[in-house]
Amino acid sequence: MFYAHPTAVIEEEVEIGDGTRIWHFVHIRRGARIGKNCNIGKDVYIDVGVEIGDRVKIQNGVSIYRGVKIEDDVFIGPHVVFTNDLYPRAFSESWEVVGTLVKKGASIGANATIVCGVTIGMYSMVGAGSVVTRDVPDFGLVFGNPARLRGFVCYCGRKLENGKLEGDSVVFQCECGKKVEIGIENYRRLKDDSDSKAGNRGRRN
Repeated sequence: MFYAHPTAVIEEEVEIGDGTRIWHFVHIRRGARIGKNCNIGKDVYIDVGVEIGDRVKIQNGVSIYRGVKIEDDVFIGPHVVFTNDLYPRAFSESWEVVGTLVKKGASIGANATIVCGVTIGMYSMVGAGSVVTRDVPDFGLVFGNPARLRGFVCYCGRKLENGKLEGDSVVFQCECGKKVEIGIENYRRLKDDSDSKAGNRGRRN
């Protein structure tokens, strides 16, 4: 069984798993699927056909539009918005839904905007207020507008430091005791994003 506050609006053909809690003024559209033991805060909007996994925490005021899939153990902070159209026009009659995937264990900070068509990697972290326009690698830490890769985080959420090259990966040892391996291509992207930021600062109009 799940709990839904009396003010919540849940349309037909919605699947909701046991132990999920749905709070004040939530609106869940038809065909949405929500897993077990989720917590969906006040004023959340979940559009037609959205898929949400188990143990997902969605804070107040979040908007999740059609085409978004969220895997297990994801945290979504207050007032995060997911888009689903790359060319929005009020008068368009041929708009196309562009999907977005949020992978297991990822965290998205308050007031972030996720532009459609991206994948947010496993156990990655998106900083508050960020505008995500590109894929985020597994364990990646991104923030800014547009969001750039600024480092990597552990399963526990702490920022990882002092990685060691081992074959085709950079291996980090977190103070929590866990090891995290980052593929060398994703690790090199950290330098590329830093160089890009520095180049933009040096430009003059």
